[in-house]
Amino acid sequence: MQCSHYDLQRCRSCVYSDVPYSQQVQRKDEQLKQLFSSMMPEQWLPAVCSDETGFRNKAKMVVLGAAHAPVIGIDGCDNQPVSLCKCPLYPDDMQVLLTYLENWIRRAGIPPYNKIKKKGELKYILLTRSECQGEYMMRLVLRSREALARIEANLDRLLADCPQVKVVSVNLQPIHMARLEGEEEIFLTETQQLVEVFNGVPLVIRPKSFFQTNPKVAEKLYITARDWVKALSPNTMWDLFCGVGGFALHCANDVEQVVGIEIEPEAIASAKYSAKQLGINNLDFDALDSACFSQQQGSAPELVLVNPPRRGLGQVLTEQLSLLAPKHIIYSSCNPQTLKHDLLDLPHYELKRLQWFDMFPHTEHAEVMVLLTHKG
Repeated sequence: MQCSHYDLQRCRSCVYSDVPYSQQVQRKDEQLKQLFSSMMPEQWLPAVCSDETGFRNKAKMVVLGAAHAPVIGIDGCDNQPVSLCKCPLYPDDMQVLLTYLENWIRRAGIPPYNKIKKKGELKYILLTRSECQGEYMMRLVLRSREALARIEANLDRLLADCPQVKVVSVNLQPIHMARLEGEEEIFLTETQQLVEVFNGVPLVIRPKSFFQTNPKVAEKLYITARDWVKALSPNTMWDLFCGVGGFALHCANDVEQVVGIEIEPEAIASAKYSAKQLGINNLDFDALDSACFSQQQGSAPELVLVNPPRRGLGQVLTEQLSLLAPKHIIYSSCNPQTLKHDLLDLPHYELKRLQWFDMFPHTEHAEVMVLLTHKG
């Protein structure tokens, strides 16, 4: 991938950007095989590849500089602000929107937050794009309400110039620390959510619900999980860390009863909305901690699907899964290291199948999905 920021050493986030993509995939595949060499699965399926550019649907940008010359991007390697409005990871229309927003911030007179001086207001701009409609949700993370009136006074112009922006909100994060967002969300538009569609399944995008960052690869991840579940033909299934319900909604037609568990209430509300839109009535979603939920159950379903954050399942949940002993576990992981650690803590399961999905091209990261079957 050609990137001037990388070539000039202003941004080194994409550590493999100077490596041809086919070689990146081969390198990751070899690294994963080395990582899992002591527990190789019966089937190692081919990697699912990504587009090389324009694949990201999210931009999480720091706002730097001054009110008269704002910069949307990052602190560079030389500690100078680097504008990433033209980052090739983002679709062309997102690059255009980011460039517009730099000028809009300047014209609105919204002061960027200076973390050294602890002054200013605008900390981050968070954009999320719906692939199916090309529509955007924009969140402005502020230190306080002080700049809210300026944003509201300039909002009509932004919405008129950028009609693809459908949701705008302000998130208040008053704490001086490297924390992306705060608890309070203030919606400035009547519309408060976007809808994405993967494989005919509508998924809701709201400010605080987790959503995959590479929609084309995510679509293949969900359809693969659906195919694996369909082949197993379980009567019952749990989807733990279910987020907005992507896996559960894809698999519901092939399972008699599915339960989705996610700690974030906003994500559960989104999952229930999608289930209603599809007319699915064999799905139950609850806003609970996955480990606590599993401890409250006296028995396990035939299949448990888990998609935990980078830290993995954790000891409490792996111990409970070992105790409940579901016949099958499908584990989708964004961190192969914690995946391996969790697999070692599930010694009564055989690793039947592994496939990885290049959700994060030009980086060392990979999304890995495995199928486990109980040895008993």
